[in-house]
Amino acid sequence: MIAVLALIVGVVLGVVLNPTVPDALQPYLPIAVVAALDAVFGGVRAKLDGIFDDKQFVISFISNVLVAAFIVYLGDKLGVGAQLSTGVVVVLGVRIFGNVAAIRRRLFKA
Repeated sequence: MIAVLALIVGVVLGVVLNPTVPDALQPYLPIAVVAALDAVFGGVRAKLDGIFDDKQFVISFISNVLVAAFIVYLGDKLGVGAQLSTGVVVVLGVRIFGNVAAIRRRLFKA
């Protein structure tokens, strides 16, 4: 219940305040969002499997975002930022779709 309220408050604040991302951080935002979605879908899957641990979820969420941002940062410094960004999105996308498939099988038995 608290998570749903926090989500609603966050969406409302985002719409009302219309925050902007600094130019230096804009390349990292899409990767951070994909990494966060990976952690969220992994958490939902773990909850449905009855093995959810809130500490593990928070650590997974933060570490996924930081590692993904670091990989993109490293790619930018090496001059291959776009390629590494694509690699991160593909890896996390495969994980997201795997988790969504598991959630679908669990909920709809299909």
